[in-house]
Amino acid sequence: MSGEQGERRRRTGDPRGRSQGRRDPASGRRGASGGEGQQRGPQRTVQPARRVAYDVLRAVSESEAYANLILPPAIAEAGLNPQDAALATELAYGTLRRRGTYDAIISAAADRPADEIDPAVLDALRLATHQLLATRVASHAAVNESVNLVAMAQGRGASSFANAVLRRITRETPEEWEKRIEDSARSDDERLALRSAHPVWVIRALRRALAAEGRADELDDLLDADNASPEVTLVALPGLAEPREPRRPYAPTAYGSPGGDPHRVIAASGGTVRVQDEGSQLVALALAGAAPIAEGERWLDLCAGPGGKTALLAAVAGPHHVTLEANEVVPTRARLVRNALRAVPGEIVVHEEDGRTFGASHSGMFDRILVDAPCTGLGALRRRPEARWRKSPADVAELVPLQVELLSSALDALAPGGIVAYATCSPHLAETTGVVQEVLRGRTDITELDARAVVARVADSPIDLADDGSGRVQLWPHRHGTDAMFLALLQRDTTDTLAASDKRSARADEGE
Repeated sequence: MSGEQGERRRRTGDPRGRSQGRRDPASGRRGASGGEGQQRGPQRTVQPARRVAYDVLRAVSESEAYANLILPPAIAEAGLNPQDAALATELAYGTLRRRGTYDAIISAAADRPADEIDPAVLDALRLATHQLLATRVASHAAVNESVNLVAMAQGRGASSFANAVLRRITRETPEEWEKRIEDSARSDDERLALRSAHPVWVIRALRRALAAEGRADELDDLLDADNASPEVTLVALPGLAEPREPRRPYAPTAYGSPGGDPHRVIAASGGTVRVQDEGSQLVALALAGAAPIAEGERWLDLCAGPGGKTALLAAVAGPHHVTLEANEVVPTRARLVRNALRAVPGEIVVHEEDGRTFGASHSGMFDRILVDAPCTGLGALRRRPEARWRKSPADVAELVPLQVELLSSALDALAPGGIVAYATCSPHLAETTGVVQEVLRGRTDITELDARAVVARVADSPIDLADDGSGRVQLWPHRHGTDAMFLALLQRDTTDTLAASDKRSARADEGE
């Protein structure tokens, strides 16, 4: 199993999926019957951007879809112009980000818990609430079109219920609603959760991670950054493409999307330019820059899917005559890795093996290994806002043993003097420092490197990295404008430097 094994549980879903269960149309409650016999009104119409946003919300709710994967094709299929595409994006992402807050408001307006409302009706109410309280969309348009969505999905009775709830919401200002729901909170953390649209457990995890750096006072800034629309960042594969303006401050390969549809730029580049967060780029570049690269080295991306970091490593490795390999156990994701590598010259082997046992079957074979481990994704809530409502502390408990096994396997696969980069897109201490400490506790052949110094060296400009004495790196959306990527660099002791050198020479001779 590779580091992306957890993706097996995640389904993209149909962006036009519908709720399988039905509720009483007059109240929005679930009933025992199916969709047969539902009363339907006259033919309704809905503005295309709202329809796309609603379909995305339904797919996220029903099929555990990721909005960032299904929204672009939904926009393309609907043929939205740039203005409508921007509206659909704002409506979908904005509604998903603040879902917890909107559910509290809807519960108050409906006089019943949101989870007792039919899911198809609830998603329409969430979409309308976002428009009413957080956008400049006219109230009558937000109400009427959302009521039409409910009528089309569930019938006239449910649309009357939705209309009544939304009319109640329009009677109070956003500030009044904020005060009302915060006054209902049972604790300061619950109050902050309602105001910032983050679950309480996530707030506490983020606070602990910041406090470990002595920066707990930055929590509000971090929560605000999670709720802001992130800029689209592109990577120009070194030696194959050149970054354009505006340049990003740290990764020399990163630049901001010039606007419009970035997929056109990507398509025109033949894959040498692609969307990739600057933090992800820094992780890959830090592994490559952790030590001088020697010809004949052998590199591995252990948890490679979907292949963005693999492609960046391959582009860096190419001029140095380094052999790069990748591993991804899920066949569909392994195909994504192979597709991502098509733009990079040379043959790159993509294994489909269990990442936890890869080290045992490839002991001492690699000089550099990237372990971009599966995680809760709490560091990417800007781009995957639905993750905050989908994850729970139980996911952390399930993922940490897997992360420990993957990192241990990678260390077993290291040659003497080799380096592992352990990375997660999560700042949760159990998934970051906790995993590294657990693995190092059982090893006497591993030394931790100063990843802070390495990142500072590869960055184009000075970067503010907290120093807790460990040398580990934690990036932050509010401080660096990146996802909250974590990085630790671990090196296998050079107890047999000569043997390692001979091994590289032998591999180089085999390649001649």
